Amino acid sequence: MIDSHCHLADDIYIPDLDAVIARAKAAGLERVLVILEAGHEGEVSQAERVVTLWPESRVAIGVHPHHAGRYAGDPSRATATVARQLDTTPAARAIGEIGLDYHYDLSPRDLQQVVFREQIRLALARDLPIVVHTREAEEDTLTIFREEGEGRLRGVLHCFTSSPALADAALALGFSISFSGIVTFPKSGELRETARRVPLDRLLVETDSPFLAPPPYRGQRNEP
Repeated sequence: MIDSHCHLADDIYIPDLDAVIARAKAAGLERVLVILEAGHEGEVSQAERVVTLWPESRVAIGVHPHHAGRYAGDPSRATATVARQLDTTPAARAIGEIGLDYHYDLSPRDLQQVVFREQIRLALARDLPIVVHTREAEEDTLTIFREEGEGRLRGVLHCFTSSPALADAALALGFSISFSGIVTFPKSGELRETARRVPLDRLLVETDSPFLAPPPYRGQRNEP
């Protein structure tokens, strides 16, 4: 079993990281993919601790759409930041999480799109998969996939909560789809139906820890 998306480099795990990892292993996890925010020195240090304690763990590095606004003056800096960190992180295996978030709109949408495209191009150049965050941005996400790398781009739509139509389109483009604890929420009936249509060899699970703890632990810190 693999937790395909978690944030063990988050500060919240600093006091008891070794115990968190021990519990994950005891629960049957073989490894995890830890998501890092590009350029975040605290997460770099914490990720090194994770890999030391759990050598089988791997990481993904990217600029989240919430943070695209930091690169307004020069969006290419986002890609340069990711590239530099990939070069110095032996455990890196993917670029992410990257994408579009039109729910919170914490960065201008046009800038989100530019930064997303830039990181996709880097992924193609490095032959790496992408970890995609998309929220209320289905049409633009698919447009960017098709324009930037149809037939060549690979990766996963993480924490999937979107429509069955997006799931079908992403699968047709070669993506995998990952479901978090949200799929267990009482009102997630449609999402469970979507999960049932995903072929098992394209279906991933994740915790998105420390977020999205499933019932009966909602509101508590989540763990792999």
